[in-house]
Order: sequence, then C-alpha cells, then structure tokens
Amino acid sequence: MELFAPDFWHWWIAAVVLICIEILAPMFFALWMGVAAFITGLAVYFMPEMQWEYQVFVFALLSVASIIAWKIYYKNNPLSSDEPLLNRRSEQYIGRVITLTVPIEDGQGKVKVDDSTWKIEGQDCPAGTKVKIVSVNNVVFQVEIIN
Repeated sequence: MELFAPDFWHWWIAAVVLICIEILAPMFFALWMGVAAFITGLAVYFMPEMQWEYQVFVFALLSVASIIAWKIYYKNNPLSSDEPLLNRRSEQYIGRVITLTVPIEDGQGKVKVDDSTWKIEGQDCPAGTKVKIVSVNNVVFQVEIIN
C-alpha cells in the first residue's frame, strides 16, 4: 500500500513555491528547479500512473539538466551592461588627467577628484604637475606624469 503518491498539482505547487523563493532570493537555482517541477507535473498529468520514485527521479534529472543548461548558456552569452563601471567608481577615473594640489613625496600623495579625496602612487613631483590616472590598485590610483 502506497501512503502518498504526489499528483500533478503537487508538483505545480512546488514549482510556484520554488519560483517564489527565486523572486525573494535570486540565485538562478530555484527558478530552474521550479521549471523542472512544472515539467514533472506535466509528465504526471499525462501519465497519472507514474510511481513517486520515478517522479522524483524525473524531477532530479530535469533540475540538474536545466541548471547545467543555464550555466552553459550564461557562459556563452554573458550579460552586458551599457554602464559596466557603474559600481566600480574608482575605475571610472582611469585615463583622466588631473592637476596635483599636493606634491607626491616618497611615491605617495593625495588628490581631490570631483568630491572625493584619493590616495595616489607615482613618481615624486611638485604640486601643480599634471598627472594621468593609469590604473587602480584597490583604492589607490597609480599615476604617471604628463609632459
């Protein structure tokens, strides 16, 4: 005697729950497991005599397959942004030419760019020298003198 055999609507409820979890905590795993649960529900709808062991196997197989398919698709088609440096503020300044108000001494100094003060590293030079930001190491600008 079988105590519990999930029906198709059990899988559809699981799909809704998994998709709601994905909405609340986006991680792209629950979404694909929700899709797998929905497809498993469709299989059970069309084959109601399917035993629960096979249902769980189909769900597990579809979950793994859909997650792997998503990973492969995402690797081959990465998301692109019209503003890739939006959350990397320091990298937005690379290539910018600024005039020093404080000299660089012992290879280090500070510079005010827009509304922020940044540490800089480069060749020693007096105040009033024009320098170009060439790279960023954590929050320290690497600069070189412009002639």
